[in-house]
Amino acid sequence: MPASLLSSRLLEWYRVNARSMPWRGHPDPYAVWISEIMLQQTRVETVIPYFEMWMQRFPTVKALAEASEQDVLNEWEGLGYYSRARNLHKAARIVAGKFNGELPRDLDDLRSLPGIGRYTVGAIASIAFGMDEPTLDGNLRRVFARLFDITESADSPAGEKILWGLAAEHLPAGQAGDYNQALMDLGATLCLPKNPRCLLCPLMDLCQARIAGTQELRPVLKPKKVTPHVIHAAAVIVRQIGNLPHVLLAKRPSDGLLGGMWEFPNGPVTGNPAWELGQAMRTGYGLKFQTREPLAVIKHAYTHFKITVHAFRVEAAHVPNDKKLKWVPISELENFPMGKVDRQIARKL
Repeated sequence: MPASLLSSRLLEWYRVNARSMPWRGHPDPYAVWISEIMLQQTRVETVIPYFEMWMQRFPTVKALAEASEQDVLNEWEGLGYYSRARNLHKAARIVAGKFNGELPRDLDDLRSLPGIGRYTVGAIASIAFGMDEPTLDGNLRRVFARLFDITESADSPAGEKILWGLAAEHLPAGQAGDYNQALMDLGATLCLPKNPRCLLCPLMDLCQARIAGTQELRPVLKPKKVTPHVIHAAAVIVRQIGNLPHVLLAKRPSDGLLGGMWEFPNGPVTGNPAWELGQAMRTGYGLKFQTREPLAVIKHAYTHFKITVHAFRVEAAHVPNDKKLKWVPISELENFPMGKVDRQIARKL
């Protein structure tokens, strides 16, 4: 397939059909960087309001660098994958200190920043800086796997090598930013994971999978692993302090799932959650309590596992002096960043 034919067709389609997004055409590379991190494994429709609120709260790299981690996590709450927010915060402090607040154009410097991998480097370099750099997200993988009817698994090292090679080989000089965004839009609107809209695609007659009738079979992916399911019991402990009702929260470790977020004290159980709540609280926090009353049962699916949390409203008999535990006025719970499960429990209060 001639590279010039593919790119010219695609760019002509993009000029008419490009999606309107607040970060497109934005003069600041910082905006492109924020949008690309937010868009990883998240739909554009979900990202747009988060992006707009983020840019109002942290309009520059300097503003983000000077913010507290809690403020950053608060703005990110609901997007998931909270390590991305923490990495953005860390990277902003590096950019503010080492690069005078300007996102570096040097690709090695870009790669050195926390949370910026091969895909993000290519996206920022091509879209923000106009460099002739390929990129490869989930949409581009699917488009190239179908265009060239790739039988190698797209999520294997061999498949990745083939697809990155195709992304670089067909890159039009001087137009990489628009070309990469055109591929993203094509994958998001026409070359869909299921039931691709081939008859509307500007590349239909060039698509080798379409010609072979294998478009529904591409990309080839490794079989998904069985998703484990865990059950937790959580304690919602309310106490009157002064004139205000307070609730006890625990802060998660900075690293790992939901790092730095706040949650209700909880722990894993293997049997009856009401019976095992006491042991889980003693083991995890040194908490002792007298009564328990069912409050809510919350279910949620993360990327690699599913969780069901049984929340109980309890009366504490002993709360240790522990820096990871904090009494918070119920009226101020919105100011403490939480994952979706704990936010749903908080709203029950």
